[in-house]
Amino acid sequence: MSLEQLLETIPRGAPDEALAREVNFEALPRHIAIIMDGNGRWAAQRHLPRVEGHRAGIESVRDVVETSARLGIGALTLYAFSVENWKRPVTEVTALMALLKRYLRLELDAINRNNIRFQVIGRTDELSADVLQELAAGQEATAGNSGMTFNIALNYGGRAEIVDAARRAIDAGIASADLDEQKFSQLLYTAGQPDPDLLIRTSGEMRVSNFLLWQIAYAEIWVTDTLWPDFRRKHLLEAVLAYQKRDRRYGGIKPTPALTR
Repeated sequence: MSLEQLLETIPRGAPDEALAREVNFEALPRHIAIIMDGNGRWAAQRHLPRVEGHRAGIESVRDVVETSARLGIGALTLYAFSVENWKRPVTEVTALMALLKRYLRLELDAINRNNIRFQVIGRTDELSADVLQELAAGQEATAGNSGMTFNIALNYGGRAEIVDAARRAIDAGIASADLDEQKFSQLLYTAGQPDPDLLIRTSGEMRVSNFLLWQIAYAEIWVTDTLWPDFRRKHLLEAVLAYQKRDRRYGGIKPTPALTR
């Protein structure tokens, strides 16, 4: 992707245009992961049912997915539904699943136009048959796309993922002496994808909420007070620009320039 392709969707003179022009397209994060938080608070502030916050958040998903693809991000993972979210009221869970199915039906053409490959990560076998059918259709319809990989984390938990990977190692007969970090990574839901370079969390909460626990070991974390339904391209570009200003040392020490006389 290029600046020109990104600017095609930005009105001339908009604040987003200035942000887009600051982006270094040679130093983009390979993988962005987002904890989409604040739907309930967004609805409460407007005296609306919680489901209206989830509904409003769909527009944010659309904007972030298309902007990430146009930027040239290799992979995008959105935390849509955790293993803990089943504890929420049945009416809310049912509405969330209905919104997910509706999103896939309405956005599939746009996903294909942007050459995006859609994938689901999580314990999908525990989802209902109608949801599984919709997810399978989306994955099959985009399987041939070669652009950004768009992961939806659904019925997902970071600890559960690590347990599932350990079980796969046992089932595959991998001896403990032969198991290293690289091999273990290939047993995770995100096998074959780079680990996230940038983790974004909306609504100002300062926690990772059991999300991609293995993969975010060295991710740069960017938190915004913006609630997810209000999160747009502008905020994504701000996060990318903040990431590009970070000094990533991966636990090492930055070399000190040699002193000259």
